[in-house]
Amino acid sequence: MSTNVITVKNLTKMYKLYDNPMDRLKEAFSRKGNIRYKEHYALQDVNFTVKQGETVGIIGTNGSGKSTILKIITGVLTPTEGTVTVDGRISALLELGAGFNPDYSGIDNIYLNGTMLGYSREEMTEKLDDIIEFADIGEFIHQPVKTYSSGMFVRLAFAVAINIEPEVLIVDEALSVGDVFFQAKCFRKFEEFKAQNKTILFVSHDLGSINKYCDRAILLNKGHVVEEGTPKDIIDIYKKILVNQYDEESIEKQEEGAEIDETSTETTYNDGVLWKTHFNTNQSVVEYGDKRAEIIDFCMMDSNKVITNNIEKDKDFYIKMKVKFNGTIQEPIFAYTIKDRMGNDLTGTNTLYENIEVGTKKEGDIVEVTFKQVMTLHGGDYLVSLGCTSYEHMDFVVYHRLYDAFNIMVMSEKNSVGYFDLNSKITLK
Repeated sequence: MSTNVITVKNLTKMYKLYDNPMDRLKEAFSRKGNIRYKEHYALQDVNFTVKQGETVGIIGTNGSGKSTILKIITGVLTPTEGTVTVDGRISALLELGAGFNPDYSGIDNIYLNGTMLGYSREEMTEKLDDIIEFADIGEFIHQPVKTYSSGMFVRLAFAVAINIEPEVLIVDEALSVGDVFFQAKCFRKFEEFKAQNKTILFVSHDLGSINKYCDRAILLNKGHVVEEGTPKDIIDIYKKILVNQYDEESIEKQEEGAEIDETSTETTYNDGVLWKTHFNTNQSVVEYGDKRAEIIDFCMMDSNKVITNNIEKDKDFYIKMKVKFNGTIQEPIFAYTIKDRMGNDLTGTNTLYENIEVGTKKEGDIVEVTFKQVMTLHGGDYLVSLGCTSYEHMDFVVYHRLYDAFNIMVMSEKNSVGYFDLNSKITLK
């Protein structure tokens, strides 16, 4: 039977917030004991355990208390109330490079960091070659750290933290350091830890990584544990919190097997608020066109009809937009395009390609367009552009285009080479 490696019990962290620095001083010298601070609870009565060999993910919105929990577990912060028990040597990928001396060389900082983590010089000498090879910063390893680029700095810091053979690994958004090749090396090391039955506590906004690597997930919101369970179930609840649609009663009904009407494309977001305010959009979107037709609202929805930026691979999803017509237009074309982060067009379609007869739209008309499709792109980040165009007297006319209007985060447990999956079936004889 697996034993608990991390036990968090009744954990609370309260910060005292003062309106100005003088209030802290006045409070300290007050004879009447006047309180001049406001209480802010980063964590409140948090309880959970992590068993030997488990990889547990912690997710939640910014300010939910994720990083605070990790800092308390690693001893960087002390709790206001409650206890944390850890059975095993910890390596924490939190604030990479904390404690590095900028005037020391990379080699010297490796030994310095090892000493801070409780290793002897002899033990660090045994690990030195692995650390240098993993960091892969060449002759700069012998130069003062203050001469490093930011990329070299985090590579060295990550290499030190990941190669000290811990029993418990604590990770806070640290697997995306360096270039794409170094990131691949980081994820391979992460997978090695899992294969060695190491215990891992993992905080990330990358829901694809949470879904792929974690055995279990814990959802925090405003300092409280909302729910814990399988990554897929917890991510579904998290997406509802992101758009203020979380309701415990509806979640319970869904868990009991309530069916979703897959034929309906009507959104439940009929509160008078724009769809695009319910998820992450590009605040610097590039737009152009003569605005005779105007995209006034848009969103993306997952297979459960929840507005979100996060879509599961091989599941249905919807791209929706509302177009207002400021003049009479014959056969307008509604379109979307999905691109990678480098701007390469990957896929997309429009009403002309799909042989949809749109007809003539008059001034004041508002059309709600819904594209339903299956997500076959690999896990990763993508950008979506929207458009309304047409042909007038054989000339192509743009009424309104929004370049990179919003991003998609695809969550996938299986990828192959390239951008999309041909769903290969492999047989051996």
